[in-house]
Parts: sequence; C-alpha cells; structure tokens
Amino acid sequence: MPIYRAHVLVCRGTGCTASGSGEVFKAFREELAKKGLDKEIMLVETGCHGMCEMGPIVVVYPEGAFYCGVTPKDVPEIVEEHLYKGRLVKRLLYTMPEEMLKVPHYKDIPFYKKQHRIVLRNCGFIDPDRIEEYISRDGYQALAKVLTSMKPEEVIEEVKKSGLRGRGGAGFPTGLKWEFAHKARGDKKYIICNADEGDPGAFMDRSVLEGDPHSVIEGMLIGAYAIGSDEGYIYCRAEYPLAIKRLKTAIAQAEEYGLLGDDIMGSGFSFHLHIKEGA
Repeated sequence: MPIYRAHVLVCRGTGCTASGSGEVFKAFREELAKKGLDKEIMLVETGCHGMCEMGPIVVVYPEGAFYCGVTPKDVPEIVEEHLYKGRLVKRLLYTMPEEMLKVPHYKDIPFYKKQHRIVLRNCGFIDPDRIEEYISRDGYQALAKVLTSMKPEEVIEEVKKSGLRGRGGAGFPTGLKWEFAHKARGDKKYIICNADEGDPGAFMDRSVLEGDPHSVIEGMLIGAYAIGSDEGYIYCRAEYPLAIKRLKTAIAQAEEYGLLGDDIMGSGFSFHLHIKEGA
C-alpha cells in the first residue's frame, strides 16, 4: 500500500455536493496531477462532515486544516500554498462568528470540539466507496467476534446490557426486540432496515448511508445472526440517490469479500441483503 505525505478530504455528502464539491474534487485531481503531486497526496471523497452550511468543505491532513466554501478557483492556491509550500490558506479557514478569528484546525472548531461521535464516527473521515477504509477503522471486527466466539443468545444479552434503544418516539430497547424476534417461531425471518425519514429536516439515516454504509451492513449482519435470519432488506426512499448508490457499492464489496452471502467467514451463517427503493 502506498504511503502518502498528506490526505485531502473533500466532502461529497448531499449538502456539499449540491454546493459544487464534485467540481472541487475534479479540480483537485487535475491540479495535483499538473503539479506532479498525485503520487504523494491522497485525494479522498468522504461522507458528510455535518457543517453543511459551510460547504463545500475540504479538510487537509495531517494538519487537520478545515477549509470552508471552497470553489474550483480556490484549488490551485490550496495546492500551491498548503500542499506544496506548507502554508495555510487563511482566507478559506473557518471563522469564529463572534470573535472573527480564524480557526486553523478541525478539532478546535466549537461545532466539533465537544462532539463524541458514535453512529457517525466514520462520516467525513473515510471514503464510503472503499471497504478497505472501513476495515482499517475496525470495521467488521464486531461481526468476526460474534461469528467466531458468541452464541445468538449471548449477542442479545450484550445488546440488552448496553442499553441501546431505538431512536423513535418509544425508545424501545433493541436487545428486547431482538430477543422477541429470536424466540418467535417461523420458517423464515427477515431483518429490515427502515431508512425512510418522515420527520421534516431529519437526515441522520441519509448521512450514515452516504458516509458509512458498511456500518449499516455490519449492524444488520449481527442482528440477523442474533435472531436467526438469513435475508434482509434496506428500504430507502428514491429521493436519496447518493445513499442508494453507495449502498449498492458497499453490498457488492461485502459480497466480494465474503462478508455477505453464504457461509460468512466459514461460520456456517449465511445472509443475503437487498435494497428496496421507495417512490
């Protein structure tokens, strides 16, 4: 695997994409090649960073420099000044609205400073179209642990002890739901991921599907093992074309790696996953 001296993360969530981040990504690719830096600078398309009003967003590592409102015209300056000469492009850094101070580092921005992300931990940091990046952040390790060392009842008990609840109004305990499904009699059990968001302005499901689709797949696999299901469906509204596209890519990759399909990890557990697009 090649080693890069810097990583340029371009947000390609729906918000930044609507603001033109696709053209920004293209401009970076062309400018890096023009400067002969494409072999030492890794260019990455990520999911949503969460600060959509500041898009298009570009974050440069290892410094963690956070650039806002980047346009294709800004790209040559970022490449020349930051990536070639090692100097921050201050005019594009996030500005504190009250103090009017520039904040050079991603982690020092108040919006992010006190966040402790769990579900969205990978969004904005990995390329959602590359299963290798998910695996590099401990992806599918929980599945491996479950399939190699735990019984379904032990998985359910672990989830019950965690206190995990549904995010709907009832806040129903997930472990209890899995226990009911595990004990239910039937020749066939399905596990369903309802990614349709009915609340106005709610985009949590879309963000995780766009930015970290493999985490959804892994969660469904663990749930399927716990309740005794070998088939599942993800329902996603047609208005989320980017989420659907990335889900399809993630499912194909998981199948290629033997993480979906028959006899997963040689465990004897099989699971097949489908996408159902809404109207």
